Amino acid sequence: MNILTFLSNMIIPLILFYIICYGLLTKTNIFDAFVKGAADGMKVVFNILPTLIGLMIAIGLLRESGFLTALADMLAPIAGKLQFPARVVPLTLIKMISSSAATGLLVDIFKEFGTDSREGYLSSLLMCCSETIFYTISVYFLATKDSKHRAVTGVSWMLAGALLCTFAGIAASVVLTNLAGL
Repeated sequence: MNILTFLSNMIIPLILFYIICYGLLTKTNIFDAFVKGAADGMKVVFNILPTLIGLMIAIGLLRESGFLTALADMLAPIAGKLQFPARVVPLTLIKMISSSAATGLLVDIFKEFGTDSREGYLSSLLMCCSETIFYTISVYFLATKDSKHRAVTGVSWMLAGALLCTFAGIAASVVLTNLAGL
């Protein structure tokens, strides 16, 4: 265990040392490359900011209006047959859109049911086994400025693969929660 702690503490300094050595060996101006990368990153942030603000507002409205709770209550019979707690359904749906909003729902689940409950354990696993699909896809296509035709084709394949992986993660989370005896 001490070796893992050592590696954890040393990984970032080693990466920085590697970057500096690589820059010196290839005679690359590291600072200019860093500044150019940071400027490109700021352009991406500026381009996706309206999308991000819209997502946050929409999720806040869904959460505060009680729609997510009503949706959980409506899907409770189906979720029960799948051994999936109904109160975790909104977390699963929101996680596909926004990780920060899903973290807020996770905290709510922890407050209501506790971290050691079935709902808390399953929610923790779901947060680890899923991705913010729609946000990631939108950021990717905004950043790459892909053409409309390739974007539509790319989005459909990317979305299908991402949803398949997400549903596999959800199923694995339920199986692991059941194996834990919760």
